[in-house]
Amino acid sequence: MLEAYGAEISDLKVTWRLARMHARVWRSLIEGDLKGFELRRGDLVEALAQEDLNLDRVAEADARTLRELLTVVVDRFHRMPRVSMGYHLALLELAGRLSAPKGTMALAA
Repeated sequence: MLEAYGAEISDLKVTWRLARMHARVWRSLIEGDLKGFELRRGDLVEALAQEDLNLDRVAEADARTLRELLTVVVDRFHRMPRVSMGYHLALLELAGRLSAPKGTMALAA
């Protein structure tokens, strides 16, 4: 997440703040706290707008996070296909919930 936000922001404090906010979004998603996920995602979108950034940063950070999680699953569970498949399916489910936040179509343009 730091790399995704750091690619567009030179202020390290802002980069860290956005990355932390985004990590909290993911934590809520992984924990199954969908209400918290929506609230935190909305806060993140507002913070991006304040920095004059669009949702491309969120999408880039989400993609990097999913790739990293998939790499962990493949590396850790390569000898346990059933366990690995379960984690793969869980990651697919998480990815399906990462659509653009509600009410942000104008921001994404």
